[in-house]
Amino acid sequence: MQKTISSFRMPKIVTFGEVMMRLTPPNLARLSQTTSFDITFGGGEANVAMSLADFGFEAAHVTRFPDHALGHRAARFLRERGLDISTILFGGNRIGTYYLEEGASLRASQIVYDRQFSAFSEIQPGMIDWDQVLTEPSGAPARWFHWAGITPALSQGCADACLEAVQAAKRLGVRVSGDIFYRANLWQYGKTPQEIIPELTRHTDLVNASKGVLDLLFGFTSTDFTDACRQLQAAFPSVQWVADTNRIQHSATHNDLSATLWNGQTLLQTPTFTIDPIIDRIGGGDAFVAGLIYGLTRFNDRSADGAAFRTEQQALTFAVAASALKHTISGDANDCSVAEVEAIASGQTSGRIKR
Repeated sequence: MQKTISSFRMPKIVTFGEVMMRLTPPNLARLSQTTSFDITFGGGEANVAMSLADFGFEAAHVTRFPDHALGHRAARFLRERGLDISTILFGGNRIGTYYLEEGASLRASQIVYDRQFSAFSEIQPGMIDWDQVLTEPSGAPARWFHWAGITPALSQGCADACLEAVQAAKRLGVRVSGDIFYRANLWQYGKTPQEIIPELTRHTDLVNASKGVLDLLFGFTSTDFTDACRQLQAAFPSVQWVADTNRIQHSATHNDLSATLWNGQTLLQTPTFTIDPIIDRIGGGDAFVAGLIYGLTRFNDRSADGAAFRTEQQALTFAVAASALKHTISGDANDCSVAEVEAIASGQTSGRIKR
């Protein structure tokens, strides 16, 4: 079925992060069994950009690939998914890679990373003209910039470049979101996330994190998610929203998913979506963030068209519906239209054939 992209062409969004080559054994085979791999590309921030391109944004992803056939294939993949790739740098020798063994029933999925010394991890501050990247061709600032906690975990250069980006975004009046789930085992260059993430958060409007992550990164001793959000906003006044997904995992292929959003006054909650069977869980959180960026942008842009969201609750429900739908789609990035997500959000989950 051909997707219909939103008729309202929204302004520019920019994301920043590593894009890896993903190798998956076909037919749910184990890594120890396989003799071949299916290949695709993805990365947390790029997954957000690809989803938003499907929703109608002019989306650009900033990354660095090696200047050889695999790097150019990865760039072409992003272009095929509708992204502006003029912001991509080329250099270095390696493309980050990960191997995914997909779980089934009671067997969990497993991931093996091979990303040390990748072209992206060697990025340095000053390589990217963020003022140019974060500006529309018209001269107006971009609408949104997104970063994730994985990027500053890779190297000091990545952390410094990410800080350059969020500082430029705030100076230009660009909204910033940060998915600060930080992957503790990636921090191998002598700095801890507690030393790096807080300064990035200082320039961030929308934070995606759980109570446990907020307590660990910022030293809170919160009683619940709302308390952690209040403490975060007291420490970082730029933060307007804090979001998190709630997952009940019955098996590797059967989950229940809902979400919460703190808007500074009220804790909003969504209905629960049952996903059974899960086709591909990778990128579910990125699909949620993309859906929330879309929803909050439409909520705040009343001049867009008649389809603009009327409440933050609608934006949140759209976001978790986008994430639930991603679990049924192969690959790292969501691949669906606004209309498909809105159908799920409205309760159309029977899976009936559309003719």
